Amino acid sequence: MLNFEFSDEQEQFRKILRDFAKEELLPHYTKWDREGITPRHLWKRLGDLGVNGLRIPEEYGGSGADCVTTGIAAEEIGRGDFNLTYAVMLNALIGEIIAKHGSADLKGEWLPQIASGDKIVGIAITEPSAGTDAGGIQSTAKLDGDYYVLNGEKSGISVATCGDAFIIFAKTDPSLGNRGISAFLVPAELDGLETKGYEDMGNIPIGRGSLYMNDVKVPVANLIGNENKGFSQVMNGFDLSRLLIGLQCVGTAMQSIDETIEHVKIRKSFGRPLATYQAVSFSLVTHFTQLELIKWQAYRGLWLRDNNLEHSKESSSVKWLGPKYSVEAIHECLLLNGHYAYTKEMPLEQRLRDVIGLEIGDGTAQANQMVIAKSIIGKEFRTY
Repeated sequence: MLNFEFSDEQEQFRKILRDFAKEELLPHYTKWDREGITPRHLWKRLGDLGVNGLRIPEEYGGSGADCVTTGIAAEEIGRGDFNLTYAVMLNALIGEIIAKHGSADLKGEWLPQIASGDKIVGIAITEPSAGTDAGGIQSTAKLDGDYYVLNGEKSGISVATCGDAFIIFAKTDPSLGNRGISAFLVPAELDGLETKGYEDMGNIPIGRGSLYMNDVKVPVANLIGNENKGFSQVMNGFDLSRLLIGLQCVGTAMQSIDETIEHVKIRKSFGRPLATYQAVSFSLVTHFTQLELIKWQAYRGLWLRDNNLEHSKESSSVKWLGPKYSVEAIHECLLLNGHYAYTKEMPLEQRLRDVIGLEIGDGTAQANQMVIAKSIIGKEFRTY
């Protein structure tokens, strides 16, 4: 028989994070958006709670936790501050990449600082002409003595304006296509690396923007893994980040539903609580059910990853439908809360803006459907 229970330790971890999200994050969620601030002190706070180092080995300041536990963090932090959940997703993905493929020196220097929250590290793949087709990136890295010289532009990069370093993917052998891509740990202060922020619709506190590389000299020691192996590293990492994104969105949407349920119990129309009308209750039931389905598919995908089993189609299904269903649920909650919910006095309008962004990031709906189609129909029938 299947066992869907979390361990006692995981349940305790969930409680700690839910209390933290409710008491310390939720009251200030809209503040950072309004002020355009990246709350670095909260990244540090996540370090204190052990969240940043979940996928980082213990010898480097992390806890070496499993993927399911990391998913709990994404879901619960998402209830309090959707944007802060980027710390969970980014640090899990980057922690895995450096821990698995980085040199001993890179691990020793960067993993402890990521785990503690002292450093914020982003990941830079997307370019103006290469999004879904990650293999189509044009940035180059040419070996010159003890350095690689990087040139090119990255776009749509989370923490672009506040990151202390970036894992940048560039072509070391353009003739090999996606088999000629390498990954580099690039400190933000290096000469020739410039950043420019965007005026985004949502996700303001994560400082999304572009990176411009003009003859950036990166030490050979900052190459992550083997030359020309970067593409396979990041594609495997997407299977983790997509599952965490799904739970990030579900956590935010479930918090919106919980708040709305309390509202419709109290708010009356024609002398009766809104909750007594099936048009209201059935709508909430529909969104709750859809989110529950995504939630358990996400945890199943994380369990598969923990057990070294194939999980790409599960990951893509969660990334495809998690943000979509969450946007629909939050939108409905906004409507059920009435005209005040359309103001910035309530967090619903910001949640809606924030979650829409992840209908794009880490693979659009169509990109993820392509992954699923390749898995269930056969890669010989793929369209790319």
